[in-house]
Amino acid sequence: MRLNLKQLEAFVWVADLQSFRGAADRLGTTQPNISARIAALEQALGNVLMTRDAGSVQLTSKGRDLLVHARRVLDATDALVAAADQKALIDGTLRLGVTEMIVHTWLRDYLRRLKETYPNLSVELTVDLSVNLEAMLAERRIDLAIQNGPFTRMATGEIDLGAYALIWVAGRDLGLPKIAQIDDLAAHPILTHARDTQLFAQVAAHFAAAKVPVRLVPSSNLAACLHMTIDGMGVASLPAAMVSDALARGDLVAVSYDWTPAPLHFFARYDAAKSARIVGEAAAVALAAKLFDQKR
Repeated sequence: MRLNLKQLEAFVWVADLQSFRGAADRLGTTQPNISARIAALEQALGNVLMTRDAGSVQLTSKGRDLLVHARRVLDATDALVAAADQKALIDGTLRLGVTEMIVHTWLRDYLRRLKETYPNLSVELTVDLSVNLEAMLAERRIDLAIQNGPFTRMATGEIDLGAYALIWVAGRDLGLPKIAQIDDLAAHPILTHARDTQLFAQVAAHFAAAKVPVRLVPSSNLAACLHMTIDGMGVASLPAAMVSDALARGDLVAVSYDWTPAPLHFFARYDAAKSARIVGEAAAVALAAKLFDQKR
């Protein structure tokens, strides 16, 4: 019996996810198919590669040894396709996680560039808070995260995408002075991002350090925060790139204040040691899309 790439893919994903069901979901097939591929691979190699006990999967000593070689074969296949410059041969699914900030700026251009470069690659999109994307990336539930720091876990693949500055804005009818003092801001609810975000923590710490009582209104959805600000429900510090259209229309006014939260620094992050070559290439496309967005 000869080996095939589907068997090796199944082996690698079961090993990485420690789950036959997880590997089946990742490869778009059924758990029985994954089991059959692993059984056929073990028969061809004449070795038991893994054991299953009460839902857990453990590699045998020989399985751990051969996993290294299986990765090399898959990497070599990717390299062959890259050398032939046949990007249409790249198929499968890229599980992409992005923060909402990316959705409101250059995500559309990024997805268009991916489609033009890799026409047969499907993208499964997750939009979530950066802290949640970081956990998903570590658990390999997503392949690539476009997210802002700071991070608590290292990623072996990381491309710096630059930073987005934040500015204070208010609805045009709120009556805030263009040059505001802290009491001017604190007289209104402060609309901000969710509690477990860097933005919320900085805003809360700023008012606490000044010992100025303030009502913080967090939202997990930045678009909702923007709309609430436009409707005069409070003052917000939001990424300048996200509010530029509302400022141009006159729906918002910029408020000059002597402190703003630190810029949101974004990265394209992935597991360089375990991911397919396409994941790193997709991260590079993200940088190109971001740079294009800055020039417009």
